[in-house]
Amino acid sequence: MELSDANLQTLTEYLKKTLDPDPAIRRPAEKFLESVEGSQNYPLLLLTLLEKSQENVIKVCASVTFKNYIKRNWRIVEDEPNKICESDRIAIKANIVPLMLSSPEQIQKQLSDAISIIGREDFPQKWPDLLTEMVNRFQSGDFHVINGVLRTAHSLFKRYRHEFKSNELWTEIKLVLDAFALPLTNLFKATIELCSTHANDASALKILFSSLILIAKLFYSLNFQDLPEFFEDNMETWMTNFHSLLTLDNKLLQTDLVSNAIQFLASVCERPHYKHLFEDQNTLTSICEKVIVPNMEFRAADEEAFEDNSEEYIRRDLEGSDIDTRRRAACDLVRGLCKFFEGPVTGIFSGYVNSMLQEYAKNPSVNWKHKDAAIYLVTSLASKAQTQKHGITQANELVNLTEFFVNHIQPDLKSASVNEFPVLKADGIKYIMIFRNQVPKEQLLISIPLLINHLQAESIVVHTYAAHALERLFTMRGTNNTTLITAAEMAPFIEVLLTNLFKALTLPGSSENEYIMKAIMRSFSLLQESIIPYIPSVITQLTQKLLAVSKNPSKPHFNHYMFESICLSIRITCRANPDAVGSFEEALFMVFTEILQNDVQEFIPYVFQVMSLLLEMHKNEIPSSYMALFPHLLQPVLWERTGNIPPLVRLLQAYLERGANTIASVAADKIPGLLGVFQKLIASKANDHQGFYLLNSIIEHMPPESVDQYRKQIFILLFQRLQNSKTTKFIKSFLVFINLYCIKYGALALQEIFDSIQPKMFGMVLEKIIIPEIQKVSGQVEKKICAVGITKMLTECPPMMDTEYTKLWTPLLQALIGLFELPEDDTIPDEEHFIDIEDTPGYQTAFSQLAFAGKKEHDPVGQMVNNPRIHLAQSLHKLSTACPGRVPSMLSTSLNAEALQYLQGYLQAASVTLL
Repeated sequence: MELSDANLQTLTEYLKKTLDPDPAIRRPAEKFLESVEGSQNYPLLLLTLLEKSQENVIKVCASVTFKNYIKRNWRIVEDEPNKICESDRIAIKANIVPLMLSSPEQIQKQLSDAISIIGREDFPQKWPDLLTEMVNRFQSGDFHVINGVLRTAHSLFKRYRHEFKSNELWTEIKLVLDAFALPLTNLFKATIELCSTHANDASALKILFSSLILIAKLFYSLNFQDLPEFFEDNMETWMTNFHSLLTLDNKLLQTDLVSNAIQFLASVCERPHYKHLFEDQNTLTSICEKVIVPNMEFRAADEEAFEDNSEEYIRRDLEGSDIDTRRRAACDLVRGLCKFFEGPVTGIFSGYVNSMLQEYAKNPSVNWKHKDAAIYLVTSLASKAQTQKHGITQANELVNLTEFFVNHIQPDLKSASVNEFPVLKADGIKYIMIFRNQVPKEQLLISIPLLINHLQAESIVVHTYAAHALERLFTMRGTNNTTLITAAEMAPFIEVLLTNLFKALTLPGSSENEYIMKAIMRSFSLLQESIIPYIPSVITQLTQKLLAVSKNPSKPHFNHYMFESICLSIRITCRANPDAVGSFEEALFMVFTEILQNDVQEFIPYVFQVMSLLLEMHKNEIPSSYMALFPHLLQPVLWERTGNIPPLVRLLQAYLERGANTIASVAADKIPGLLGVFQKLIASKANDHQGFYLLNSIIEHMPPESVDQYRKQIFILLFQRLQNSKTTKFIKSFLVFINLYCIKYGALALQEIFDSIQPKMFGMVLEKIIIPEIQKVSGQVEKKICAVGITKMLTECPPMMDTEYTKLWTPLLQALIGLFELPEDDTIPDEEHFIDIEDTPGYQTAFSQLAFAGKKEHDPVGQMVNNPRIHLAQSLHKLSTACPGRVPSMLSTSLNAEALQYLQGYLQAASVTLL
């Protein structure tokens, strides 16, 4: 693509169309951009547009498109073409920082994110001058430019908070600190001084405070890995400035600045080497009274979000993305202080909690915010260790959680109206979620009907929290790893639970509420066959919902849980009544057909998984409706999307397992297409294992005569891949395949096909691959297949006994005994560690495995062999009977003593001897 006005105009028109709400206009535009983004100069055209376009909407759209383009394509994936040409990469890095700094804030943020993505791959080795370029801009005095640098540095360095410690990471952080620590500290001091100078200028303070927020975030990131020597000399200065800032009664202080300053205090107070800064009782009391308590209050902005922007409020509160709120920061500071000062802090706050509750009791309708703050204080004080999955796992023993629950939480949930005091209702429900492991089970059981009742609340936050709390309770584990709440205990509530959950999806603002759908899924999983009487109604409602959301899928988690719920309905019902599969197909296939015809990319991988589940319910037959679809599943365009590959392979395996004979008789012309899919998959390091899954099913299930003409070519393709790109994953899959082939067609057939490709090839495979690599095979079924296959090579392959291959007989037996008795060899060469880690290219939907559509592990030798050690002993006995004296002779001369001892144990267990 040339950097021409014509191309800029074309790009402008297509970018406009991607903003159109009509899918018929939007999707073709998206597909056009997808088709041209591999062209040279495409990213430079986008940068030119966002710099020179006269339309702001195009500038913003170009900046977002550019960021997403960088996100998809900048990483260079081994064995795949470089998606951005080198000249474009150089031009982008040369121009993006000055362009970002001269752009309006909305665009600056997008370009800043793009720089951080590039930096993650290229900094510092391939972009050594980035830091210098940024630090030099601190001298500009222009806070629009300075904030752009700080924002970029934050997006670049925030990953230091989440990465595992390593020498490479510390080397990089040290390089950053050497260049950045002093300029950042000087900038911080200068900015604090400017705040004093401009104390009465609200617009200047707004800019300065935004700088302080970013400086605090950067300081947090650069200190997270605990390399204290760089900032320790200035720590008291930082502490004093932040503490002073937070004790100001200044309405101009921005929430972001306050929350980041509090987060800074929280991160410092947890570090043992800064403990002395907080030991003075006056300091502790001042922080508790003047910093924490005022910032625990439910503010007007919180109330507005609760009522008018519920989705964002829930996301911040439940998912922990409220890191920038004052309240969350204050909670973190309480927990941090409790690490070393639990007794004094609990004592200080106990008085506050009691007085807040007394104020509430005087006039609840006016003073409800006092109780809200009290609940938050108790929660912060009591929470010592917490996980998303289990809630609080370690609590402050100085706080009586059950007493507080019974006296102050349950009464709010038992009140007559579910719509009264919605914030306190939400607080109470959240308390149940957080402390579900500390509250006795009998109190949780009392809470269940209360939570079900609150699914009807008008407040989106309240009915969402109720759904989420029920879902969390249903996942709790008791003794023997069974669910703490049982299906029997839920029996009185099943009908009202299901009714209220599905009704909640009809409440305004919750038509695609992921928490409600997850609670539906979890309810099905807990209740199992108890839901069967309600399935006809349930599946109708789920199908209607699927049809509605397929028009414009926008909530990935909601969609996932919806498909999981459909799978659970099928599994539970068909386990009790296998014939019911037809009624599910009748209900679902019309919607599935529409999804496939309209190419709803987000849903196609799910549809394939559900179809696999349904097809596997049939016994040794493929209904005609499935056979009509079979040729379409082999179309190359479907296999271009990486998200389709795992579910499509699974679906083809289901076809082969249930109807290989039908395929061989009525669709024999499609076998080359099936093998073409296998050939495409094994050429990819990321997907070769999927190719082997398909190949193994073809070998196991297809009638031998239908694949005879292709067998040799299959092995030639596999040997070519081995020669060109041998990886541990490929070898493991290859070993399983050749042993499955040996079981299916016989050891002699395996030896003959190898030697037909190249003389003595069988011996080379034994010596170079099977014997040295068999220890790498993992998985019980995979190991069993290899054991049975190798046993056949040892005992049912005449050339192993009377040709030059005989010298490999004992080493092969020793390798097999090693497979049984030695630990698995899980070493992976250094160059292979990141082989499977690659971003989904283009606009493609990533694959999401449905847990409840899971495939049962299939053991192809299950009916033939129960215990492979006994099977080896019996097979050796049979061989020794056919050629007396040979086997003991070979064992005594070259099998090592330890292996021989194991083998004698197998023979004894099988009650056989060697002749």
